Amino acid sequence: MKKWRQGVRILRKTLSCASPRLRWLFLGIIKPAPIITSILTHTLVFAFLFSSYIHFRTKTYQNVIYKNSFLFKDKLVLDVGAGTGILSLFCAKAGAKHVYAFLLSFSDLLILDHPDYTSFARFHIVSSTYHQYMSSSLMIILYNLQPWSFQNSILHGLALPDKASLYLTAIEDADYKEDKIEFWNGVYGFDMSCIRKLAISEPLVDTVKQSQIVTNCQLLKTMDISKMSSGDASFTAPFKLVAERGDYIHALVAYFDVSFTKCHKLMSFSTGPKSQTTHWKQTILYLEDVLTICQGEALMGTMTVAPNTKNPRDVDITLKYSLNGRNCLASRTQFYRMR
Repeated sequence: MKKWRQGVRILRKTLSCASPRLRWLFLGIIKPAPIITSILTHTLVFAFLFSSYIHFRTKTYQNVIYKNSFLFKDKLVLDVGAGTGILSLFCAKAGAKHVYAFLLSFSDLLILDHPDYTSFARFHIVSSTYHQYMSSSLMIILYNLQPWSFQNSILHGLALPDKASLYLTAIEDADYKEDKIEFWNGVYGFDMSCIRKLAISEPLVDTVKQSQIVTNCQLLKTMDISKMSSGDASFTAPFKLVAERGDYIHALVAYFDVSFTKCHKLMSFSTGPKSQTTHWKQTILYLEDVLTICQGEALMGTMTVAPNTKNPRDVDITLKYSLNGRNCLASRTQFYRMR
Protein backbone atom coordinates (compact mmCIF):
# COMPACT_ATOMS: atom_id res chain seq x y z
CA MET A 1 0.00 0.00 0.00
CA LYS A 2 2.88 2.39 0.73
CA LYS A 3 4.12 1.94 -2.84
CA TRP A 4 0.70 2.76 -4.30
CA ARG A 5 0.40 5.87 -2.11
CA GLN A 6 3.87 6.91 -3.25
CA GLY A 7 2.65 6.49 -6.83
CA VAL A 8 -0.34 8.71 -6.09
CA ARG A 9 1.93 11.41 -4.61
CA ILE A 10 4.03 11.33 -7.78
CA LEU A 11 0.85 11.53 -9.83
CA ARG A 12 -0.40 14.54 -7.86
CA LYS A 13 2.96 16.25 -8.26
CA THR A 14 2.62 15.75 -12.02
CA LEU A 15 -0.83 17.32 -11.93
CA SER A 16 0.45 20.37 -10.07
CA CYS A 17 2.50 21.26 -13.15
CA ALA A 18 -0.54 21.23 -15.43
CA SER A 19 -1.74 24.19 -17.45
CA PRO A 20 -4.69 26.14 -16.00
CA ARG A 21 -6.68 24.85 -18.98
CA LEU A 22 -6.26 21.30 -17.73
CA ARG A 23 -9.12 20.36 -15.43
CA TRP A 24 -8.77 16.92 -13.97
CA LEU A 25 -11.71 14.59 -13.64
CA PHE A 26 -11.08 11.38 -11.71
CA LEU A 27 -14.23 9.34 -12.09
CA GLY A 28 -13.13 6.12 -10.44
CA ILE A 29 -15.39 3.44 -11.85
CA ILE A 30 -18.85 4.72 -12.87
CA LYS A 31 -20.17 1.20 -13.48
CA PRO A 32 -18.54 -2.19 -14.00
CA ALA A 33 -15.83 -1.66 -16.58
CA PRO A 34 -15.02 -4.67 -18.77
CA ILE A 35 -11.69 -6.37 -19.09
CA ILE A 36 -9.31 -4.36 -16.99
CA THR A 37 -7.92 -4.88 -13.53
CA SER A 38 -6.52 -2.43 -11.05
CA ILE A 39 -3.23 -4.31 -11.24
CA LEU A 40 -2.86 -3.45 -14.91
CA THR A 41 -3.64 0.19 -14.22
CA HIS A 42 -1.15 0.34 -11.35
CA THR A 43 1.42 -1.29 -13.62
CA LEU A 44 0.92 1.36 -16.28
CA VAL A 45 1.66 4.12 -13.77
CA PHE A 46 4.99 2.63 -12.74
CA ALA A 47 5.80 1.53 -16.28
CA PHE A 48 5.64 5.18 -17.30
CA LEU A 49 8.12 6.12 -14.61
CA PHE A 50 10.59 3.27 -14.92
CA SER A 51 10.24 1.50 -18.31
CA SER A 52 11.99 2.53 -21.52
CA TYR A 53 9.35 0.67 -23.56
CA ILE A 54 6.79 3.41 -23.02
CA HIS A 55 8.83 6.22 -24.59
CA PHE A 56 8.18 5.04 -28.15
CA ARG A 57 4.43 5.14 -27.56
CA THR A 58 4.54 8.47 -25.74
CA LYS A 59 6.62 10.10 -28.46
CA THR A 60 4.16 8.92 -31.11
CA TYR A 61 1.21 10.44 -29.26
CA GLN A 62 3.16 13.63 -28.65
CA ASN A 63 3.90 13.99 -32.36
CA VAL A 64 0.28 13.30 -33.31
CA ILE A 65 -1.10 15.84 -30.84
CA TYR A 66 1.44 18.63 -31.33
CA LYS A 67 1.58 18.35 -35.12
CA ASN A 68 -2.21 18.44 -35.32
CA SER A 69 -2.93 21.08 -32.72
CA PHE A 70 -5.68 22.49 -34.95
CA LEU A 71 -7.77 19.46 -33.98
CA PHE A 72 -7.50 20.35 -30.28
CA LYS A 73 -7.93 24.12 -30.37
CA ASP A 74 -10.75 25.10 -27.95
CA LYS A 75 -12.05 21.52 -27.81
CA LEU A 76 -13.30 19.38 -24.92
CA VAL A 77 -11.06 16.32 -24.61
CA LEU A 78 -11.66 13.13 -22.61
CA ASP A 79 -8.55 11.04 -21.86
CA VAL A 80 -9.68 7.49 -21.04
CA GLY A 81 -7.28 5.56 -18.80
CA ALA A 82 -5.15 8.64 -18.17
CA GLY A 83 -2.54 6.99 -15.91
CA THR A 84 0.08 9.63 -15.13
CA GLY A 85 -1.76 12.12 -17.32
CA ILE A 86 0.99 12.74 -19.86
CA LEU A 87 -1.38 12.50 -22.85
CA SER A 88 -3.77 14.90 -21.12
CA LEU A 89 -0.93 17.36 -20.65
CA PHE A 90 -0.09 17.08 -24.36
CA CYS A 91 -3.72 17.85 -25.26
CA ALA A 92 -3.82 20.85 -22.93
CA LYS A 93 -0.60 22.25 -24.38
CA ALA A 94 -2.00 21.75 -27.89
CA GLY A 95 -4.80 24.21 -27.08
CA ALA A 96 -7.70 22.17 -25.72
CA LYS A 97 -10.32 24.19 -23.87
CA HIS A 98 -10.61 21.56 -21.15
CA VAL A 99 -9.13 18.08 -20.70
CA TYR A 100 -10.94 15.57 -18.50
CA ALA A 101 -8.73 12.71 -17.33
CA PHE A 102 -10.66 9.49 -16.79
CA LEU A 103 -8.79 7.23 -14.37
CA LEU A 104 -10.04 3.71 -13.62
CA SER A 105 -7.92 3.17 -10.52
CA PHE A 106 -6.91 4.77 -7.24
CA SER A 107 -10.63 5.45 -6.80
CA ASP A 108 -10.24 5.01 -3.05
CA LEU A 109 -7.46 7.60 -2.87
CA LEU A 110 -8.34 10.28 -5.42
CA ILE A 111 -11.04 12.90 -5.17
CA LEU A 112 -13.69 13.60 -7.79
CA ASP A 113 -12.73 17.12 -8.83
CA HIS A 114 -15.83 17.76 -10.93
CA PRO A 115 -18.95 16.10 -9.47
CA ASP A 116 -21.17 17.23 -12.34
CA TYR A 117 -19.47 15.06 -14.97
CA THR A 118 -22.81 13.59 -16.18
CA SER A 119 -23.90 17.01 -17.43
CA PHE A 120 -21.57 16.82 -20.42
CA ALA A 121 -23.54 15.90 -23.53
CA ARG A 122 -20.51 15.19 -25.68
CA PHE A 123 -16.77 15.54 -26.08
CA HIS A 124 -15.06 16.73 -29.21
CA ILE A 125 -12.10 14.36 -28.83
CA VAL A 126 -11.59 11.09 -26.96
CA SER A 127 -7.97 10.04 -26.47
CA SER A 128 -7.07 6.59 -25.19
CA THR A 129 -4.64 3.69 -25.42
CA TYR A 130 -7.49 1.24 -25.98
CA HIS A 131 -5.27 -1.11 -28.02
CA GLN A 132 -3.38 -2.36 -24.96
CA TYR A 133 -3.60 -5.99 -23.77
CA MET A 134 -5.93 -7.30 -26.49
CA SER A 135 -9.17 -5.27 -26.42
CA SER A 136 -9.42 -4.21 -22.78
CA SER A 137 -9.30 -0.44 -23.04
CA LEU A 138 -11.29 -0.52 -26.27
CA MET A 139 -14.19 -2.02 -24.33
CA ILE A 140 -13.72 0.55 -21.57
CA ILE A 141 -14.34 3.27 -24.15
CA LEU A 142 -17.34 1.54 -25.72
CA TYR A 143 -18.83 0.65 -22.31
CA ASN A 144 -17.98 3.54 -20.02
CA LEU A 145 -18.63 6.43 -22.38
CA GLN A 146 -22.34 5.65 -22.42
CA PRO A 147 -23.08 8.58 -20.05
CA TRP A 148 -21.86 10.87 -22.84
CA SER A 149 -23.48 9.05 -25.75
CA PHE A 150 -25.74 11.00 -28.08
CA GLN A 151 -28.42 9.41 -30.27
CA ASN A 152 -27.00 5.91 -29.58
CA SER A 153 -23.56 6.87 -30.87
CA ILE A 154 -20.49 6.75 -28.65
CA LEU A 155 -18.73 9.68 -30.23
CA HIS A 156 -19.72 12.54 -32.52
CA GLY A 157 -16.25 13.97 -32.61
CA LEU A 158 -12.81 12.41 -32.94
CA ALA A 159 -11.19 9.37 -31.37
CA LEU A 160 -7.41 9.17 -31.09
CA PRO A 161 -6.37 6.71 -32.41
CA ASP A 162 -9.46 6.20 -34.56
CA LYS A 163 -8.57 2.94 -36.33
CA ALA A 164 -7.32 -0.31 -34.82
CA SER A 165 -6.49 -3.64 -36.44
CA LEU A 166 -6.16 -6.89 -34.48
CA TYR A 167 -3.65 -9.45 -35.79
CA LEU A 168 -2.87 -13.06 -34.96
CA THR A 169 0.23 -15.19 -35.57
CA ALA A 170 1.76 -18.45 -34.27
CA ILE A 171 5.08 -18.91 -32.49
CA GLU A 172 7.56 -21.50 -31.25
CA ASP A 173 8.09 -21.10 -27.50
CA ALA A 174 9.21 -24.46 -26.11
CA ASP A 175 11.40 -23.13 -23.30
CA TYR A 176 8.78 -20.95 -21.61
CA LYS A 177 5.97 -23.48 -21.98
CA GLU A 178 8.13 -26.23 -20.49
CA ASP A 179 9.36 -24.12 -17.57
CA LYS A 180 6.16 -22.28 -16.64
CA ILE A 181 3.29 -24.50 -17.77
CA GLU A 182 4.36 -28.14 -18.17
CA PHE A 183 6.28 -27.70 -14.90
CA TRP A 184 3.01 -28.23 -13.00
CA ASN A 185 2.58 -31.78 -14.30
CA GLY A 186 5.30 -32.93 -11.92
CA VAL A 187 6.43 -30.62 -9.12
CA TYR A 188 9.18 -32.44 -7.22
CA GLY A 189 7.40 -35.71 -7.92
CA PHE A 190 3.87 -34.47 -7.17
CA ASP A 191 1.03 -34.09 -9.67
CA MET A 192 -0.15 -30.47 -9.65
CA SER A 193 -1.71 -30.53 -13.11
CA CYS A 194 -4.81 -28.75 -11.76
CA ILE A 195 -2.65 -25.61 -11.50
CA ARG A 196 -1.43 -26.18 -15.06
CA LYS A 197 -5.04 -25.85 -16.24
CA LEU A 198 -5.23 -22.42 -14.63
CA ALA A 199 -1.83 -21.35 -15.94
CA ILE A 200 -2.59 -22.22 -19.55
CA SER A 201 -6.05 -20.61 -19.46
CA GLU A 202 -4.71 -17.14 -18.65
CA PRO A 203 -3.08 -15.25 -21.54
CA LEU A 204 0.44 -14.01 -20.95
CA VAL A 205 1.39 -10.40 -21.71
CA ASP A 206 5.03 -10.46 -22.78
CA THR A 207 7.39 -9.67 -25.64
CA VAL A 208 7.90 -12.14 -28.48
CA LYS A 209 11.06 -12.28 -30.59
CA GLN A 210 10.62 -12.00 -34.32
CA SER A 211 12.65 -15.20 -34.72
CA GLN A 212 9.93 -17.12 -32.85
CA ILE A 213 7.27 -16.42 -35.48
CA VAL A 214 6.41 -19.54 -37.49
CA THR A 215 3.47 -18.41 -39.65
CA ASN A 216 2.15 -15.36 -41.44
CA CYS A 217 0.47 -12.60 -39.41
CA GLN A 218 -3.24 -12.50 -40.24
CA LEU A 219 -5.62 -9.61 -39.83
CA LEU A 220 -8.56 -10.68 -37.63
CA LYS A 221 -10.57 -7.49 -37.30
CA THR A 222 -10.39 -3.82 -38.24
CA MET A 223 -12.25 -1.34 -36.05
CA ASP A 224 -13.38 2.23 -36.70
CA ILE A 225 -13.74 3.38 -33.11
CA SER A 226 -15.94 6.42 -33.76
CA LYS A 227 -18.56 4.23 -35.47
CA MET A 228 -18.65 1.40 -32.93
CA SER A 229 -21.08 0.71 -30.11
CA SER A 230 -20.52 -1.40 -27.00
CA GLY A 231 -21.88 -4.53 -28.65
CA ASP A 232 -19.27 -4.35 -31.41
CA ALA A 233 -16.48 -5.22 -28.99
CA SER A 234 -17.68 -8.84 -28.97
CA PHE A 235 -16.79 -10.68 -32.13
CA THR A 236 -15.79 -13.95 -33.78
CA ALA A 237 -13.17 -13.96 -36.52
CA PRO A 238 -11.78 -16.82 -38.65
CA PHE A 239 -8.06 -17.28 -39.21
CA LYS A 240 -5.74 -19.24 -41.48
CA LEU A 241 -2.10 -19.20 -40.39
CA VAL A 242 0.24 -20.61 -43.04
CA ALA A 243 3.63 -21.91 -41.91
CA GLU A 244 6.60 -20.03 -43.35
CA ARG A 245 8.97 -22.77 -42.18
CA GLY A 246 8.82 -26.22 -40.66
CA ASP A 247 8.72 -25.92 -36.87
CA TYR A 248 6.71 -26.50 -33.69
CA ILE A 249 3.83 -24.24 -32.63
CA HIS A 250 3.35 -23.71 -28.90
CA ALA A 251 1.20 -20.58 -28.82
CA LEU A 252 -0.74 -17.99 -30.77
CA VAL A 253 0.06 -14.30 -30.39
CA ALA A 254 -2.37 -11.37 -30.73
CA TYR A 255 -1.45 -7.69 -31.14
CA PHE A 256 -2.80 -4.38 -32.45
CA ASP A 257 -1.81 -1.94 -35.17
CA VAL A 258 -3.35 1.52 -34.63
CA SER A 259 -3.72 4.55 -36.91
CA PHE A 260 -4.45 8.25 -36.53
CA THR A 261 -6.25 8.79 -39.85
CA LYS A 262 -7.89 12.16 -39.09
CA CYS A 263 -4.60 13.98 -38.68
CA HIS A 264 -2.98 16.28 -41.21
CA LYS A 265 -0.53 13.47 -41.95
CA LEU A 266 -1.39 9.80 -41.45
CA MET A 267 0.45 8.35 -38.46
CA SER A 268 0.41 4.82 -37.07
CA PHE A 269 2.33 2.30 -35.02
CA SER A 270 2.23 -1.40 -34.21
CA THR A 271 2.48 -3.37 -30.98
CA GLY A 272 3.50 -6.49 -32.93
CA PRO A 273 6.66 -8.60 -32.52
CA LYS A 274 8.09 -7.36 -35.84
CA SER A 275 7.98 -3.73 -34.70
CA GLN A 276 9.76 -1.67 -32.07
CA THR A 277 8.89 -2.95 -28.61
CA THR A 278 6.24 -1.04 -26.65
CA HIS A 279 5.26 -1.49 -23.01
CA TRP A 280 2.03 -3.16 -24.17
CA LYS A 281 4.07 -6.07 -25.53
CA GLN A 282 1.92 -8.86 -27.05
CA THR A 283 -0.80 -11.20 -25.78
CA ILE A 284 0.25 -14.87 -25.86
CA LEU A 285 -2.24 -17.75 -25.86
CA TYR A 286 -0.55 -21.08 -25.13
CA LEU A 287 -1.96 -24.20 -26.79
CA GLU A 288 -2.67 -27.51 -25.07
CA ASP A 289 -1.04 -29.34 -27.98
CA VAL A 290 2.46 -28.93 -29.34
CA LEU A 291 1.78 -28.75 -33.07
CA THR A 292 4.31 -29.97 -35.62
CA ILE A 293 3.81 -27.99 -38.82
CA CYS A 294 5.55 -28.16 -42.19
CA GLN A 295 6.19 -25.21 -44.47
CA GLY A 296 3.05 -24.35 -46.43
CA GLU A 297 0.65 -26.14 -44.08
CA ALA A 298 -2.15 -24.12 -42.47
CA LEU A 299 -3.44 -23.87 -38.92
CA MET A 300 -7.11 -22.90 -39.27
CA GLY A 301 -9.77 -21.86 -36.81
CA THR A 302 -11.75 -19.06 -35.19
CA MET A 303 -11.21 -16.68 -32.28
CA THR A 304 -14.12 -15.34 -30.25
CA VAL A 305 -13.69 -12.37 -27.88
CA ALA A 306 -16.40 -11.22 -25.44
CA PRO A 307 -16.82 -9.75 -21.93
CA ASN A 308 -17.15 -12.35 -19.19
CA THR A 309 -20.81 -12.71 -18.21
CA LYS A 310 -20.14 -12.84 -14.45
CA ASN A 311 -17.34 -10.28 -14.25
CA PRO A 312 -17.39 -7.79 -17.13
CA ARG A 313 -13.91 -6.60 -16.17
CA ASP A 314 -12.57 -9.85 -17.62
CA VAL A 315 -12.58 -10.89 -21.26
CA ASP A 316 -13.35 -14.42 -22.42
CA ILE A 317 -11.43 -15.72 -25.41
CA THR A 318 -12.48 -18.91 -27.19
CA LEU A 319 -9.98 -20.42 -29.59
CA LYS A 320 -11.00 -23.18 -31.99
CA TYR A 321 -8.22 -24.58 -34.16
CA SER A 322 -7.36 -27.54 -36.34
CA LEU A 323 -4.29 -28.75 -38.21
CA ASN A 324 -4.39 -31.43 -40.89
CA GLY A 325 -0.70 -31.84 -41.64
CA ARG A 326 1.66 -34.55 -42.79
CA ASN A 327 3.15 -35.02 -39.33
CA CYS A 328 0.38 -33.71 -37.08
CA LEU A 329 -3.40 -34.00 -36.85
CA ALA A 330 -5.06 -31.82 -34.23
CA SER A 331 -8.45 -30.31 -33.48
CA ARG A 332 -9.30 -28.56 -30.22
CA THR A 333 -11.29 -25.81 -28.54
CA GLN A 334 -9.60 -23.82 -25.74
CA PHE A 335 -10.95 -21.21 -23.38
CA TYR A 336 -8.98 -18.30 -21.91
CA ARG A 337 -9.78 -15.46 -19.54
CA MET A 338 -7.93 -12.15 -19.70
CA ARG A 339 -8.09 -10.72 -16.18
